[in-house]
Amino acid sequence: MGMANKIPGVSGGIIALAAGFYEELIYSFSRFDGQAFNALRKQGFTAFYRHVNGRFLLFLFSGVGISFFSISLLLDVVLQTHPKQVMGGFLGMILASVYFIGKKEEKFQASHAINLTLGILFGFLLLWINPGTENDHWLFVFFCGMISITGMTLPGLSGSLLILILGNYNLLLVDSVNGLFFTLTDMVQGNGLGLADEERRRLLGVFVFFTIGSAFGLVVFSKLLNYLMKHYRRKLISLLMGFIIGSLGAVWPWTHKTLQENDQLNTMLTTQHSTFYLPKEWSSTTTSILIFIFLGALLVTLLEYYGTKKRT
Repeated sequence: MGMANKIPGVSGGIIALAAGFYEELIYSFSRFDGQAFNALRKQGFTAFYRHVNGRFLLFLFSGVGISFFSISLLLDVVLQTHPKQVMGGFLGMILASVYFIGKKEEKFQASHAINLTLGILFGFLLLWINPGTENDHWLFVFFCGMISITGMTLPGLSGSLLILILGNYNLLLVDSVNGLFFTLTDMVQGNGLGLADEERRRLLGVFVFFTIGSAFGLVVFSKLLNYLMKHYRRKLISLLMGFIIGSLGAVWPWTHKTLQENDQLNTMLTTQHSTFYLPKEWSSTTTSILIFIFLGALLVTLLEYYGTKKRT
């Protein structure tokens, strides 16, 4: 999920939905309420930990955290050296996710088709919005944090793509994360926090407000989704499937504007205004892309098999 959340157009929530733990994810997030903090105050951390499904969240955020920092450092290099293959892998994951999600929903009504269509149109529309300009004002960074968390809570609606559209992808998901990483590295090496550097201080401040906004958005969105999942589950799932299908264009590996041709990361990671096509001639690149599509689909298939086996 951490890796998927960093790629514009790809939603970490897709992994949760395909692997069968999406409802537990939303349920756990929604448990951060007044009752949880009353339990912490009156009964201690153990009661709070049980109330919020702490074991599940501990493993989840440990994996997301490790992937978040590692991908932030490697993302630029990997996408420049093997961009089409990487996107092919995510394409395979999304296609397999749509199949397994649809397979689980047996009853499909006309109203669900409308939600599905709306989701597809909205997901596709996002690909054609020009990115804004970078803005490090704390209120805007806080807002971006709220928006970014949608990639974890809403499968198919990529939080990182929304941040890219807002113009703050570099600042929030690359520069500020790397700033925190280098600060922690300085601490471990006994070199202090590096706060004498004005740019380091700015990036750490950005990271703090971004994190606070993400936490706030996580609680708000999860409570809303938990309610919708209980009362309008099939309609919500059909809408989410539409988001997922609509996001396919963001990871389509065959475009006339290749990812390697762009210098800026904000431009490199978006396929806006590209011409999508199918390869007319077979090549080694086409072979490698198809292999990665297969591997991506295989990964989701294995996650689905593991989730099904665990539930039974």
